[in-house]
Amino acid sequence: MNYMPGTASLIDDIDKKHLVLLRDGRTLIGFLRSIDQFANLVFHQTVERIHVGKKFGDIPRGIFIVRGENVVLLGEIDVDKLCDNVLQQVSIEEILEEQRLQQQAKQKTEKAKDNDPTHLQAV
Repeated sequence: MNYMPGTASLIDDIDKKHLVLLRDGRTLIGFLRSIDQFANLVFHQTVERIHVGKKFGDIPRGIFIVRGENVVLLGEIDVDKLCDNVLQQVSIEEILEEQRLQQQAKQKTEKAKDNDPTHLQAV
């Protein structure tokens, strides 16, 4: 196997299932169909996977184009490897509700920190 610099090294990954982590925190899983010199990626049969605790849900997104500058991590998924079932798959509605509750709890914690007079802020 010859090493190719830059995005050309992704040519061998075309048509394989990948997970991509985006700068905004979203996780996408799909089949890599195309790349360009800017590392822009095109995925097919894409799902957005949302994790909350030990639960996850997949939201179908279809064909998805990702700008290369938004990619934090890209990795191939071994479709032949058996899933160890550490995480429990739930419905889209349930995972979205779990995510909403998690975000509310986080906001409440941050607000409490902001209102705490003992919380020191850098000046």
